[in-house]
Amino acid sequence: MKNFELRRDRFDFFESFESPILNLTLDLEVPNFMTFCKREELPVFHFFLFFLMKSLNDLDHFKYRIVNGEVIKNDLIHGSYTVLNQEQLFNYTCFKYQHNLSSFISESLKAREISTHSKTLLNTAIEESSNSTKDYVFITSLPWFNFTSIQHPIYKFKSSDVPSIAWGKFNLIDSNKIRMPFSIQVHHGFVDGLHIHQLMEKISSSIEEGMRNFTK
Repeated sequence: MKNFELRRDRFDFFESFESPILNLTLDLEVPNFMTFCKREELPVFHFFLFFLMKSLNDLDHFKYRIVNGEVIKNDLIHGSYTVLNQEQLFNYTCFKYQHNLSSFISESLKAREISTHSKTLLNTAIEESSNSTKDYVFITSLPWFNFTSIQHPIYKFKSSDVPSIAWGKFNLIDSNKIRMPFSIQVHHGFVDGLHIHQLMEKISSSIEEGMRNFTK
């Protein structure tokens, strides 16, 4: 929390706003992991999701939350992403982050299986304490198109401290690079544009390192 205290006055400033939200949509360029995943028989979505969550967990600014009026820092944050069920209705997954790629993919696939086969809406946390999702990041994928902006749903502006992330179609630039539309919504009291830039750099370098050091 020492690093947070250095920006306490910035947090107090933005927390006084009716909407302390920073929402950016940008083009994210990363190494071509689609060819790698095909060769290694890895699910593309879950591979990218792992390195996104790994990168978020490596950067403190994305782990701060507000609990009972106080700022806390989670030791670890997890991802909840949307899927389509068999009736083509969206549903939410929920599972804990795993440090190992294979374990992460396994847990993510199990969570997807549960949510895609449920007709009822799962993992909304509406029936639970509002603090129950404070160690999560909300994620959606729109693989059908390239978007230039997005407005994430917000339950209450003043309590919008949990990051929301979306990405669109993976576009192959050349044999080595992929570009995708990427949107991130955060509390500006915790995260600045610089930290989003650092996250983009971290995602790209983590994917590159992960492919280089991959072993089955």
